Amino acid sequence: MFRGYTDKTVEFMWGIRFNNERGWFMEHKEMYQKELLEPTKALAEQVYEGLREKLPNEPLMMKVSRIYRDARRLFGRGPYKDHLWFCVRTGDEDWTGRPTFYFEIAPEYYSYGMGFWSASAATMERFRQQVKEHPEELEKLVRDFNRSGRFTLVGPEYARDKGASSDLLRAWVQKKSLSLQFEKPLDERIFRPELADEIVTELGELVPFYRYFAKICAKVE
Repeated sequence: MFRGYTDKTVEFMWGIRFNNERGWFMEHKEMYQKELLEPTKALAEQVYEGLREKLPNEPLMMKVSRIYRDARRLFGRGPYKDHLWFCVRTGDEDWTGRPTFYFEIAPEYYSYGMGFWSASAATMERFRQQVKEHPEELEKLVRDFNRSGRFTLVGPEYARDKGASSDLLRAWVQKKSLSLQFEKPLDERIFRPELADEIVTELGELVPFYRYFAKICAKVE
């Protein structure tokens, strides 16, 4: 059961950002496990169970990230991440190209939402074709999305105009990949046990989008 993060959670994340080397990490490893890893795992389990109830026919699985960076991809950075994330997704081998629910906490912000880590060009082309053939499906979802105002559409865009059927959908069809994201500076919510249920409720608003994009991915496959 998620009981909330603590001040020490934030202290550790700032600490590893400015002391990103093995000696400091080993001295603070217990702090990492107790204050960051364990509550993130507890939050992930609760969110996972909540999403399973909303999507009972989806073969969902949950993954919590590691704090260790891939040694092949350090690019001059330290060996540890200063943030942690988890995702709830299907177990497909190429999951980065499928719709995925996620949560991330870092020293200065937390975020959660649903989208693609990296949608394939074929997936986004099929998406645009679907919008062209049946714009009313996405229009309804987008109107509800805009009315809520909780999440923001984010993702890299094409420079060339992709020819949206309406102004309402223009920002969507211009995306190379997309996510629907809530992000804020760290606030009192992260210390409260209620955060888990709140995230489940809010991610529930994105379930229709998840189903919409899951069908598109199935057609590509």
